[in-house]
Amino acid sequence: MRNENNNPAAKRRGNYVSLNNRPEGSKTMIRNNSENGINANKVGGANGNVGGNGGNGGNKNSNRFSRNSSRQSRPFRGALREDIYLSVVVPAYNEEGRVPKTLVTISDYLKKQPYTYEIIVANDGSKDGTGRAVEAMIGKVAKLKLLDNQTNHGKGYVVRQGMMAARGQIRLFTDSDNSTPIEEVEKLLPLFKQGYDVVIGSRHAAGAKLEPAQPPLRQFLGWGWRVLTNIVVGTWAIADTQCGFKAMSAKAVQEIMPKCRIDRFAFDPEILILAKSYGYRIKEVGILWKNDARSTVKVSSMVKMFKDLLRIRLNQIKGLYGKSR
Repeated sequence: MRNENNNPAAKRRGNYVSLNNRPEGSKTMIRNNSENGINANKVGGANGNVGGNGGNGGNKNSNRFSRNSSRQSRPFRGALREDIYLSVVVPAYNEEGRVPKTLVTISDYLKKQPYTYEIIVANDGSKDGTGRAVEAMIGKVAKLKLLDNQTNHGKGYVVRQGMMAARGQIRLFTDSDNSTPIEEVEKLLPLFKQGYDVVIGSRHAAGAKLEPAQPPLRQFLGWGWRVLTNIVVGTWAIADTQCGFKAMSAKAVQEIMPKCRIDRFAFDPEILILAKSYGYRIKEVGILWKNDARSTVKVSSMVKMFKDLLRIRLNQIKGLYGKSR
């Protein structure tokens, strides 16, 4: 690991350590509020590659990111020496207006807990000031780190990046709009002690509550998506693949995430079918979901999600996910 604290070029970049992560020169910058200043490893292999074309879930560059990051998945090693129990990963794209409030809410909850933690924001090449907004929170929000991608890759990419960069025994990713309150993690954590490896929030499991309820069209579209994922990739027995509140053990992250190839729309089903394939125990838990009535589903997005499902199925047929247990 190379400490860049005394690197004049790093200081000129506002105390960021920039890492080349694509052949065409896009960069990921890492920032944290460690007492030791800025510490970083390359987020990848010998060349520091973090990924490829975010629009292509099955390309070779994306695979290189997965394989390299499996070998070195702790770019923050040295920043915090303590063992970490819970890592909270927040993927963000154009969330300048919402992410600071979400980070304060998460921090206010976690600092009252008896366990150690870290908060990682993975900025997916936002076009607004999301990166700057998170940077401004460093120093105000304890144990906050920023992965500031300069190029948009897709939510699946930055979730994978953040989960593999995390150091927690348990690693949770949650949406930047705080649609599922961080307090709901209390329903997930005890299940790891019962032997589960992947515990996911669900809007359809027993005990789930939606505020307000989704309109009929959204409910129908959700039902259609569940049918498609079941038929195409085999996510039977999982009622809600898309809820953005999922926790995994460090072991599951280290085995599953490097094999993932979908960078964008259908990354959730891919994670779940790999977990199932490799014999990890999965548990759905009903959670509180604060539905944003302003959100919409674009037809183009639905088409892209279906194409990603077909890619997953093709990857399964080709054996690109490796041998299952």
